[in-house]
Amino acid sequence: MIGLNTAAIFVLQTLGSLYLLIVLLRFVLQLVRANFYNPLSQFIVKATQPLLKPLRRIIPSVFGLDMSSLVLAIIVQIILMTLTLLLMFGTTGDPLKLPVWAIIGVTALFLNIFFFALIVSVILSWVAPGSHNPAAELVNQICEPALAPFRKIVPNLGGLDISPILAFLVIKLLDMLVINNLAIMSGMPDVLRLLM
Repeated sequence: MIGLNTAAIFVLQTLGSLYLLIVLLRFVLQLVRANFYNPLSQFIVKATQPLLKPLRRIIPSVFGLDMSSLVLAIIVQIILMTLTLLLMFGTTGDPLKLPVWAIIGVTALFLNIFFFALIVSVILSWVAPGSHNPAAELVNQICEPALAPFRKIVPNLGGLDISPILAFLVIKLLDMLVINNLAIMSGMPDVLRLLM
């Protein structure tokens, strides 16, 4: 029985986390004003549209941002965490804490999207600079808003852009000092912290 539960948790977390990533990417793409005609953007739109369409009718936009994708990400995270806890312990514990844990989890994933996009962007700048690949274009569009504030602070050192290093540091510090501490203070179980 334990083996079945472990396998079920693995499948649930893999598929659930993948869909959660796609939903949150939809929010990030509109946040950074990415090209929605990009083939990858089109895939993300098509994968999220069935669940977002009904939510749009009840959730208003804020500052021109479609908040339904962010709300859907939190709902998916709550479902994922609930099922994980039920499979592991047979109970969810305090159900009032689930939305708090979900917001913490979605925020951690939001930071991770930028962190890994920066890694891919740095690698591409060395391996395939100026690439017009749809994935490379999307990664650069995600990274630009995150790097812009650091580029204002740090000058370009003879063709060497160190703004990604500063962005990495800030993202990791936010993760370690804010996200992890919020997870601990809210009593998030270790099994859920591993999802982040």
